[in-house]
Amino acid sequence: MDVLFVEYPHCSTCKKAKRWLDEHGVAYTDRSIVDDNPTAAELAEWRGLGDLPLRRLFNTSGTKYRELGIKAQLDDGMTDEDAYALLATDGMLVKRPVLVVRGGANGDTALFGFREPAWAQALGIDIEG
Repeated sequence: MDVLFVEYPHCSTCKKAKRWLDEHGVAYTDRSIVDDNPTAAELAEWRGLGDLPLRRLFNTSGTKYRELGIKAQLDDGMTDEDAYALLATDGMLVKRPVLVVRGGANGDTALFGFREPAWAQALGIDIEG
């Protein structure tokens, strides 16, 4: 299994997710979303793995999201290609952390945001027992 963890190191949710991965003994490649922002092609691929609505890829609580009026752009019918291109310009626009699992319990999966049950399922970790 190959695991990529994309984070903003100063984000409290990212820190919590990283601690959770470490506590569960998950080996992963750590990538800063600011220093090595996902490309438009990566975002499109990851979205396909996670089957998410386009809006779920955006960090809606970020200041740049509001400054750029992205909600209105999405409401006006922003294309997927334009959204991926915009997200690729600044890692702070992307919902984080991102977990990309290759060859996991459910095959290849990408998750945006930290939700312990979903992460456990993707990684084949039993959190109930």
